[in-house]
Amino acid sequence: MLRLSALYRFPVKSLAGEALQHAAVDALGLAGDRRWMVVDSASGRFLTQRQLPRMAQIGACWLDERTLQLSASGQAALQVPVPPADQALRGVSVWSDSLQAPDAGDAAAQWLSALLGRDCRLVHVPVSRARQVDTAYAQVGDKVGFADGFPLLLIGQASLDDLAARVGRPLEMLRFRPNLVVEGAAPYGEDGWRRLRIGEVEFERVKPCSRCAIPTLDPHSGERADDGQPLRTLATYRRDADGVYFGQNLIQRVTGVLEVGMPVTLLD
Repeated sequence: MLRLSALYRFPVKSLAGEALQHAAVDALGLAGDRRWMVVDSASGRFLTQRQLPRMAQIGACWLDERTLQLSASGQAALQVPVPPADQALRGVSVWSDSLQAPDAGDAAAQWLSALLGRDCRLVHVPVSRARQVDTAYAQVGDKVGFADGFPLLLIGQASLDDLAARVGRPLEMLRFRPNLVVEGAAPYGEDGWRRLRIGEVEFERVKPCSRCAIPTLDPHSGERADDGQPLRTLATYRRDADGVYFGQNLIQRVTGVLEVGMPVTLLD
């Protein structure tokens, strides 16, 4: 039987995530996921662990629906309120998308800049300012916050286990930063799913996830693997002309609540 075995939320793009036992799914995916982003102060361009591995060691969690908490070893935690949707707007960019996003203020900017060693700002995306998902894969009106391209990422536990066996050492699921982990399928069984339901929430699988260099970073220390693993192994059997793939991008078609342990039903 297929079941939801883990739920992960990443409140700030490229900062550490949090494991959840239950979570709501809203118009932008997992509620509170990738709703904040760190950007370069001058250009507004998004910053990630690709450039700044130190980001992996900064914790981010929601204290409630209106307050984010940032934490890091040796630093006093900082609470950041959600800024008003139409105030202190800053031009920011995520890949080829540009948008106006509310700035979280100087205290958050100074806290993050001191830790990361460069001038940066923290911005928030309200639902009203969310990006359109690429219509080559989605419907007009499908929206995403600050995730790279799609609202949700699913990985099968057996797929990670198979990859770890090929690499020859255990691998943390957090290297791949999924929202949903499903157990009970064959390795890479999720590649063939089209529609699925977990609880009352229905999802459409829209595109395999092309992987960048982040999985080569230890998700806790931010240290990069000298041997290029696990991407080096993935490239031997999960590559096509457009990149190396692991995991599947989803779009929610019905909102609701998810809980670890729920059965997963394949609809198509």
